[in-house]
Amino acid sequence: MTDLPGTGVRVALFATCFNDTMWPQTPRSVVRLLERLGCTVEFPRAQTCCGQMFTNTGYTREALPLVERFADVFDSYDAVVAPSGSCVGSVRHQHQMIARTCDRPALAERAATGSRKVYELSEFLLDVLGVTDVGATFPHRVTYHPTCHSLRMLRVADKPLRLLRAVRGIDLVELPGAEECCGFGGTFAVKNADTSVAMGSDKARHVRETEADVLVAGDNSCLAHIGGLLHRQRAGVRVMHLAEILASTEADVAAEMAQALAEGAPA
Repeated sequence: MTDLPGTGVRVALFATCFNDTMWPQTPRSVVRLLERLGCTVEFPRAQTCCGQMFTNTGYTREALPLVERFADVFDSYDAVVAPSGSCVGSVRHQHQMIARTCDRPALAERAATGSRKVYELSEFLLDVLGVTDVGATFPHRVTYHPTCHSLRMLRVADKPLRLLRAVRGIDLVELPGAEECCGFGGTFAVKNADTSVAMGSDKARHVRETEADVLVAGDNSCLAHIGGLLHRQRAGVRVMHLAEILASTEADVAAEMAQALAEGAPA
C-alpha cells in the first residue's frame, strides 16, 4: 500500500484480560493489521481488566481502582483500540458511572474524556483511518455473528461486514437470525446455564445452515460459547476473531496451504 492511512497515528492496544490470557492470537493480529496500515502500536504493560465483571455483578466500588488504572495507563495516547465490543462498551458506558457513583467527579471527567478515544477495531478502521479494504486475503466460506455489545451498545452497525466484504477471496454468507443473542452474556451463562445453552444451540444451528467453514465475530467470549457447542456437535466449523481474518495476507494463505499439503489434508 502507498499513503498508508495510519501513518503518524500512535495507538495503544487494549488487549483485554481474557484475550491476553486465552486468545493471544487476537491482539497479535490487531498489531499486525494496524502496523501494516502504518500505525505505531504500543502495548502498555500496566493495563489490566476494564472492570466489567465487577460492575455487571453489582460490585461497583470494587471496580473503581480498575477505572482509575485504565485512565492512568491510556490517557496519553491518540487512540486506544480493543478487539472487543464488550470491553469497549464497558469503558464508554460504565467507567464514568462508576466514578460518579463512588463520588469521584474528577475521575468521572477523565473517564468521559478518555472514552471518546477508545475504539472497537472496526470503528477505528472505518471511522478514524477511513479504510475499508485493509489488504486482507481469506479464501474461505465465512459467516458473521454480530455480538450484542457491539451491535446494541456501540452501534457498530455493518462496519465489520463492510470490512469483511472487502477481503480478497472471501465467500461471505448471511447468518440466519444474526442479531439474536448467542446466550453467553458473561456470568449469565453461569447463572442461567440451561437458557444459555438453548440460545447458543439455536445460534449454532443457524451457523450450520450456512455451510460456512468459519464463524467470525468481534468478541472471543461469544465465539468461545458458540464454538464450544459447534465443536461438541462435530460441525467442522472454525471460529475466528475479525482481527485474525483482517490480518490474513496472501503469504499467510500460501503458508496454510503448504502446511495442509504437508499434513496430507486437502488445502
